[in-house]
Amino acid sequence: MTQGYELYGAEVSYFTGKVRAYLRYKRIPFSEVLATREVYRDIIMPRVGWPVIPVVVTPEDETWQDSSDIIDHFEARFPDAPVYPQGPRQRLVALIIEAWADEWLKIPAMHYRWTKNRDWVIGEFGKLSRPDLDEAGQREIGEQTAKPFAGALPALGATPETGPAIEKSYEGLLAELDAHFAAHDFLFGSKPSIGDFGLYGPLYAHQYRDPASGELMKRIAPHVARWVERMSKPPQPKGGAFLANDEIPATLKPVLARIMREWLPVLLATAGAFNTHLATRDPADAGKPLPRALGMHDFTLEGVTGKRAIFTFDLWMLQRALDFLRSLEGETREKAALVLKEADGERLADFPAFPRLARRNFQLVLE
Repeated sequence: MTQGYELYGAEVSYFTGKVRAYLRYKRIPFSEVLATREVYRDIIMPRVGWPVIPVVVTPEDETWQDSSDIIDHFEARFPDAPVYPQGPRQRLVALIIEAWADEWLKIPAMHYRWTKNRDWVIGEFGKLSRPDLDEAGQREIGEQTAKPFAGALPALGATPETGPAIEKSYEGLLAELDAHFAAHDFLFGSKPSIGDFGLYGPLYAHQYRDPASGELMKRIAPHVARWVERMSKPPQPKGGAFLANDEIPATLKPVLARIMREWLPVLLATAGAFNTHLATRDPADAGKPLPRALGMHDFTLEGVTGKRAIFTFDLWMLQRALDFLRSLEGETREKAALVLKEADGERLADFPAFPRLARRNFQLVLE
């Protein structure tokens, strides 16, 4: 039995940031354990089976992994001050923003980290992995640790050819979010939603904290930087309120339109590739974990076309929003679908069917 909740992670980690901010807002007692090499070897690998953070170990010695699953487990145990809006339109948009931030914003997060902040991050990785070594030793370890992360850029679609488009898109997003956070403390009012926590992962751990990216954010989007700081140290833990009347602020509409313009075509192509994969899958593979990627496909960003891997996990995250949308009926569903239509996202409201996905033993499988 552990004493309280233990969060295994790191400041440099995208998804640890998401979970940490949630725990601070909800005032859930936890201790954070730095994910050193020994922690991976002795705790994470035996419990999860593969090297990943964040991981939560509960007082009952349960192991939780994946930021969305972790937050949902905590919401069930600590229902006060829920981070899922009750209004159907706000809840739908919050779920979409969480999924998009988790999966799509990896592109600018990784691009900026490994093209603008590489030397600094290598030092951070060395300190994280081997805090016992001197600076030279940490640098050597950091270089080794960095290889798979930096090597993932082409799979994400981040290449020298797409780099200028990634930066144009990200700076456009910062401008849109800056206008929103100039008027609102959080996405939907004076309390953070699941969408805020999803957005915080990349915008804190990579874009605010990494020095070159942090300078950019503070210079061109100071209201976004202040939102990051509010998320880091919530001014009203377990407090605040979502906007009345299920309002979607007008300042969020450009962000939602960007999501539909950039990510929705990728989701549609991913669903098609996934259905094709299952139709040709070896029956002997039934019940096995699904592959993390299904080859490569084209994507377009700011008029530039590149190639990236087809990630199956995007569909599991999308499924959360689709499940909620499909649970709505009558006028309530029409109002929620109208939000999507106004953002040119009608195809999300009528998204093509794909087999249901689940996570078992920390792996993605068919439900």
